[in-house]
Amino acid sequence: MKEGTSNSPSDICSTDRDYDVLQWDAREECEVRQILDRIADKWSLLVIALLEKRTLRFTELKRNIDGISQRMLTTTLRHLERDGIIERTVYPVVPPKVDYALTPLGCTLHETIRSLVLWTEQNQADIIAARQRYDMRAVDGM
Repeated sequence: MKEGTSNSPSDICSTDRDYDVLQWDAREECEVRQILDRIADKWSLLVIALLEKRTLRFTELKRNIDGISQRMLTTTLRHLERDGIIERTVYPVVPPKVDYALTPLGCTLHETIRSLVLWTEQNQADIIAARQRYDMRAVDGM
């Protein structure tokens, strides 16, 4: 078979590394799915992106994330800290000062997120065109 051709349409996106896509299923004990759900939610992505530049306090994060509630930000930060993505530093002063920063693990995750954002920016015109074609088909099919 010629290099770059596929055996079937299902091989169109084959990668060099094999992996079991079924490991992403929704079973409660599936760690991969739980981790993907955690880091891919919209609040976590924003927190990780903001912390890539510098250490921030809670109020700075809240001010920079439009639409997030105090409760949701607290929950997001706790989950990311539990997963080792961010670290929380409490300073023994009055009033208490708390900073949040990416861990080395969080920095590697940010590199992956940056790649995803770059891919989105590079392909947004194609995605918009595909959406328009789809929407036209949906209207014509009614």
